[in-house]
Amino acid sequence: MPTAAMTAPRVAALTAVAMLAFAGNSLLCRLAMRDAAMDPVLFTLVRIGAAAAVLALWQGARGRLWPVRADLRSAIALFAYALAFSLAYVRLPAGTGALLLFGAVQVTMIGWGLWRGDALLARQWAGLAIALAGLLVLLLPGIGAPAPHSAVLMVLAGVAWGAYSLRGKRAADPVAATAGNFVLALPLAVTAALILGVDGGASRAGMVYAILSGAVTSGAGYVVWYAAVRQLRPATAAAAQLSVPVIAAAGGAVMLGERLTATLLVTGLVVLGGIALISMRPGGTSMDAAARRMRRE
Repeated sequence: MPTAAMTAPRVAALTAVAMLAFAGNSLLCRLAMRDAAMDPVLFTLVRIGAAAAVLALWQGARGRLWPVRADLRSAIALFAYALAFSLAYVRLPAGTGALLLFGAVQVTMIGWGLWRGDALLARQWAGLAIALAGLLVLLLPGIGAPAPHSAVLMVLAGVAWGAYSLRGKRAADPVAATAGNFVLALPLAVTAALILGVDGGASRAGMVYAILSGAVTSGAGYVVWYAAVRQLRPATAAAAQLSVPVIAAAGGAVMLGERLTATLLVTGLVVLGGIALISMRPGGTSMDAAARRMRRE
């Protein structure tokens, strides 16, 4: 999927689709763990395998199946995220898990951006604080004392996801890189299944959830995300992911029978408003942009 000379509306649309896919991953994993009682290691294996298969077919349709472009570090980060995510959600409530995951993603991506000199304006710091405050208000009422082991796993999943997203910005061909990384992550998932073992069989519903998570909300979702993230600053990309718990909570009202409350609606608006403050460019006219370019030159 080409990313050069992409317009701002297209970037926004791709980002929104990717966030819907990421929220779908949370919902599908919760459905598999809660309703289908699926083993998390098996869920990870099927999810990665389905994504690898779909993306390999996608590459073949483009006439670019070989050579498969992959990066070992990115594949390890992808596998680490997927496995830790599945293992953590066995015991963590949805709200607690989302808070830990996206908090870790925030720290990873914004921390890396600041380390590389991607300073934030005061308005952006305020937007980030507002978005985080809205997210905390949304999630804190459902938070108990999380199991320490599961909490650590979800934090590790967030760090791995943040690292994987940042590495994706470097890929010249995001589709080829994503396909290669999923293919390279598959033997890691098989090895994990052999070492950790699989507890019990898998129901038809659990397998369907895992396949959908791999083929649609992971494989296709990451392709779309990489097309968008190459156009975003690390801080903006990190902030956009704050919308995922809001989307997942709305989806949970439909798929998991969770109650859609006024608190959810209000805090959702607060979170998205904070993200808008971070994402807006200072000085919106083309003349202002040209003047800034001239000053840099």
